[in-house]
Formats: sequence, structure tokens, C-alpha cells
Amino acid sequence: MFTPIVTIQTLINLGRSPRRILSLGLAFLLSFSLAACNPARFKTDAAEVNQLVWTILSDPKTFNPALSTEVPNIFSLTFEGLTTTNGITAEVEPGLAESWEIAEDKLRYVFTLREGLRWSDGEPLTSDDVVFSFNEVYFNEKVPTSTRDVLRIGESGALPKVRAIDDRRIEFTLPEPFAPFLRTMGTEILPAHILRPTIEQTDAEGNPLFLSTWGIDTPPENIIVNGPYQLESYLTSEQVIYRRNPYYWRKDAEGNSQPYIERIVWQIVESTDTSLLKFISGTSDSIGVSPENFSFLKPREERENFTIYNGGPASGTTFIAFNLNKGRNPDGTPVVEPMKSRWFQKVEFRQAIAYAIDRQTTIDNTFRGLGKPQHSPISVQSPYYLSPEEGLKTYDFNPDKAKELLLGSGFQYNDRDELLDAEGNRVRFTLITNAGNKTREAMGAQIKQDLSKIGIQVDFQPISFNALVAKLSDSLDWDCHLIGFTGGVEPNGGANFWLPEGRLHIFNQKRQPGQTPLIGWEVADWERKIGDLYIKGAQELDEAKRKEIYAETQRLTQEYLPVIHLVNPLSLAAVRDRVKGIEYSALGGAFWNLYELKIEESTEE
Repeated sequence: MFTPIVTIQTLINLGRSPRRILSLGLAFLLSFSLAACNPARFKTDAAEVNQLVWTILSDPKTFNPALSTEVPNIFSLTFEGLTTTNGITAEVEPGLAESWEIAEDKLRYVFTLREGLRWSDGEPLTSDDVVFSFNEVYFNEKVPTSTRDVLRIGESGALPKVRAIDDRRIEFTLPEPFAPFLRTMGTEILPAHILRPTIEQTDAEGNPLFLSTWGIDTPPENIIVNGPYQLESYLTSEQVIYRRNPYYWRKDAEGNSQPYIERIVWQIVESTDTSLLKFISGTSDSIGVSPENFSFLKPREERENFTIYNGGPASGTTFIAFNLNKGRNPDGTPVVEPMKSRWFQKVEFRQAIAYAIDRQTTIDNTFRGLGKPQHSPISVQSPYYLSPEEGLKTYDFNPDKAKELLLGSGFQYNDRDELLDAEGNRVRFTLITNAGNKTREAMGAQIKQDLSKIGIQVDFQPISFNALVAKLSDSLDWDCHLIGFTGGVEPNGGANFWLPEGRLHIFNQKRQPGQTPLIGWEVADWERKIGDLYIKGAQELDEAKRKEIYAETQRLTQEYLPVIHLVNPLSLAAVRDRVKGIEYSALGGAFWNLYELKIEESTEE
């Protein structure tokens, strides 16, 4: 799934404070805190009850895996699929399925479930749960799920046919070869004995009750899971607590049940500054390390018993995007103000913006040199990544080029060097991002400053993460946003973003099932071509040909700029040395093998 970026390793991806005085004040406060509490003698609650604690910046939005499109979410801890991905090698490995067989024509896959699988309530997990999850939930057009987008095959968008052979074997029949199929089988398997009634029953409007099932107001004990942990409690804006699932299937070589850590605690905090305070005071065990905080944390590693892991370039992307939606709401009002829409629709306008953003200054100031300019929607770790050295177009900082493009496409300047459109309207728009993420706030402030130099007024408004998601997926009422997405080695994980009908096609989002359709929603030729190429790339089994297909998608995205990529930071995380077994990578983060991790306390006093 392609989701807004805050993966487990970056749930707390700290950023620099936008003001020097705030940074100095925080450093003073931390120094005072350390003086008042000797870290060598400090013992966290986590140490006493064998639990692991980290912080997140916003509350979960749903406890229903099928309806989730954002992080933080609970599902990496609570649900698993038939396959999983190794966080170091990126290879597909067995998950709930112990094995699979592939027909010679690559159209038939038979998965065999592990023997004795159980749900967290003790009920058996069988092939019926797998068939239910796909046929009745993910393939159900009445359920607005992003999973369906990444499972569509070919130009027709056909879905696999799924049937149970017996209690442990499931057959998937594909309409044509589908290269990323095994990776898509990491999709969460859901409990049929709990959720099937909610699919079969409907509300007064004919929608399945499933759509309102397992919201964040659901008692945690009612969330039945198959992953290493289950929900224990949730307090809004305070914390999420997980406890070990006693029926989880993994065991170590000696036959001991995994995971070893009894509880996981997510502390919900209002900002990355608070995350840093909690980590340095000893009340959390891990933190995403921003470049700004790297220089503060690095000298403290040894004496305060933690390690900073460096996974190299991060796998995700960070970008701004303009609202390219030409549709109208049911009452006839345009989704985007017509004047602004005319600006945003001009590719020269978007290219001018790309040239006007000073990425190197952002790297030097916000990322303290620990980052590189980003140009592609495909992760640098992917074999399908097209580098600038291989011919990918880039937009190096060039405000003169930006002005030239604007003037050549009908814009003009007044005597105060303010940019006007052909009708004399001042060019001004609102840029939104999620509040509390200091890196994004600093980047937004820099973009505001950069664009002012080419005469554009940017109203920068950080808002809560849930409010941001609501604007992008529900109201569609926004001008420009700054956000990030997770990445991975398989480009088809982004199909729900690049397919025009995809649920995360946020730069030109159509209404989703259950919502009143827009009037006059349009798809540009280049936009459709990118979507078609993603379909073609998933169909192609020859790796060299796949690489060229995805290279073309990257060339198109950089030419037409539906999103304008910004900076790729290093993937850095600090974890306390009491946590043993960390195998860190940019793809998997610190906790991809959480089931293997142990807590070992020092005996020093």
C-alpha cells in the first residue's frame, strides 16, 4: 500500500525548529533535564514491565485495515498477510502462508497456510478468512479501499479469482501475468467470523455496516487480530498500548513463542520537540533522528546508552502538489477556485515553481547537510529508480528560469515585482502541511520565502494531520499541500496514487464509493498515460522491460510535475541499547523484525 509517509521508523521523524531561539531554548531545557536526572540511574517504566515505548505525532484514524490510507496506523503490529517482506533484503518471505506454488504460466498461485493458525480470540484462522478478506472486503466495490487499486490487473482492471481448496489451501487465478503479485499478498487477512456480518448487513443508505465498523471508538478487546500484538487500550491524544498476542504463530529455533517483548506503547505527542524531550529524558526507547537533532544526540550515544542507526537515503518521498481537479461539487461550485485552477493547470506554472524552490538551502538549513535533492517518485533503493545521471530531468534552483517560464505563459509583474495573471489578479495560494512535524514546517516556511522571490504570495498553514487527510480525501478543498509518502522496491505499490481512479490520486482526486460523484471530473492525457504505464509495468515479467516502463513514468512525472519533489534525507533513528536484535535499514526501519527483539536491562547502578 502506498500511504502517507510516517512509517514505523519515521513515526517520529523530527525536524528542525523554524526559529533559532526555539532551538536554543530546547537545548537549554534538555540540559536542565539531564542535570536533574542522571541517565545512568534512570529506569523507565518500560524497563520494569518489559515494554517498548516510542512516540507518534497524531492519533490513529481507524482500527479497520481495509479503510486505512494513512499512518500512524496500528496494522503493522496487529495484522499480517500471506507473505511478508524482509526489511534488509527486501525479498518476499512466507507470512501466514508457509509456502506457495506457482503454475508455469504464472496465472495460478496456490498458498498453503501454516498449521494451527489462530486469531487473537483463539478461533482458527483458515482459508475461509483469506477468501472472505479478498472476495468480500477488498474486492467489494462498496468498500472504499486502496488495496483494490494495487490488485487490479491489466487494462481492464480485473481482479484475481480467489477460492478455497481446503481449510489450509487457497487458489488465486489471475487473468494475466502480474509481476508484483507475491508482494501484494502482504495484504492484511481479516477475521470472517467477526466481520462477515458487517459486510452482509447494510445501513439505511444501503452501505455495508463494515464502513462504520472498528472505528477508533471501538473497545480494544473487540479488535480481533492475527499479528504479534493486539490492542490493550487507547486514550485519545494520550497513548495506544498493545500487548503480546498469545496466539501469534511465530516461534524461535528453541520453540519459544514470539514476540518476546510483552507490551508496546505509543505515546501521542503534539510535536517533534516533545518526542525529543521524552527520548532524552528516558521515557521513550526510540526516536527518528532529524539532521538538526543529530548533532545534539550523537555526542550522547555512548554515555546515555543508545545507538543512532543510519540506513542511508530514506525510501520515502516528500513533495508539494497543486490541486489539479477540474470537477464541480453537486451544487455546481468548482472544487478549485477557477482563477487558481487556471494557474495550477499550466505546466509552465508548475515547472516555474519547481525551478524557484531552493532545495540546497533546505538541505543546508533544515537537513544540516544530511540530505540530497529528490527528483523521482520511485525510491532510490528500487531497481526501477531512474537517476539524473541516467537522464531524469531535474529542476535545479533557477529563479530567472522560473520568471522566464511565467512571463512566457501569460503572467506579468507589477511595479512592486508581484506576480499577476493575465487578468491582473495577484498570484496567491495556500500551502498546507501537517502541524507538529518540524521538518515539514521548516520546509514550508522555506518554500514560502523562495516563492516570494518570484513574486508569489504563499499563505503557509500547518494543520492537524487528520484535518489534512480530510481535505485531501473528503472535502478536496485545498490549493497546494506539502506531504510525504512511504516507498519501497516495488513501484506498483504506488498504483493507487498514479492510477487516475486510484483512491490516493490526490492531485486530481475523484469522489470515492459512497460519496456523491463530482460533475465534470477530467483526466489529462499525460495523467492517463502514466496510469496506463503503471498497468503495463505490472503486466511485464521481463525485468529489463519493466525498468524501461517505469523509467518512462518517471520522465513523464518530471515533465508534467503533478507533484514537485523536494529533498531526500538520510534514514536515521536512535534506539536504546537495552533493545537487542535491531537490524536497521531505510526500507524496514528499526522494528521490521519486532518479533525477534528483546529487552535486556543493564545491571549498572
